[in-house]
Amino acid sequence: MIPTARLILASESPRRRELLAAVGVPFRVIPSGVDETPRPGESAVRFVRRAAIDKGREVGGRHPSAHVLSADTIVVADGRILGKPRSRAESRRMLTLLAGREHRVYTAVCLLCAGRGYRDLGLEVTRVRFRALTAAEVASYVRTGEGDDKAGAYAAQGAGMLLIDRVSGSFTNVVGLPMTRVVSMLWRARLIEVSHGGPGWYSLAEGKG
Repeated sequence: MIPTARLILASESPRRRELLAAVGVPFRVIPSGVDETPRPGESAVRFVRRAAIDKGREVGGRHPSAHVLSADTIVVADGRILGKPRSRAESRRMLTLLAGREHRVYTAVCLLCAGRGYRDLGLEVTRVRFRALTAAEVASYVRTGEGDDKAGAYAAQGAGMLLIDRVSGSFTNVVGLPMTRVVSMLWRARLIEVSHGGPGWYSLAEGKG
């Protein structure tokens, strides 16, 4: 976005970019190359926290003077971690599993500055219940391709909202970034302050960016 921005988003997700842009502060996008595969026996909470930290560390190691915001989102049903589907057939299996029942969406968010030794880590959990779905509805949604690169094989901010019966907790968490938590983290790091002019609610705190 702005080459001199001192805040880096360590994600290539368009949804996360759009959500962070709503804050109104400049940031750069520098994706990490971290593997997002759970380790054998690793719990959902441990995995999502580790993945967020690893992404931040990888990018922060290359840009030690910047604050790096990283995140990882997973869907959990029946104790199983549902990541991004590897095929349309896997998308159908995931959505069939989720249909008519509740699952949980976990997002771990990490804000760090390697040069300062600063790190703030948070975890958001949202309960999502799908309505009952017919096999034809599942197949029709899968054909849209919308959920091909999404944890749990659906996008809550798109046509996938039609799959959802109700959400308990942060909706932006389901999209990929719990924004109330993110703003609090940026505030604690003294990266943002209330804007007194310009298009955004917030601006970079004095002396930052």
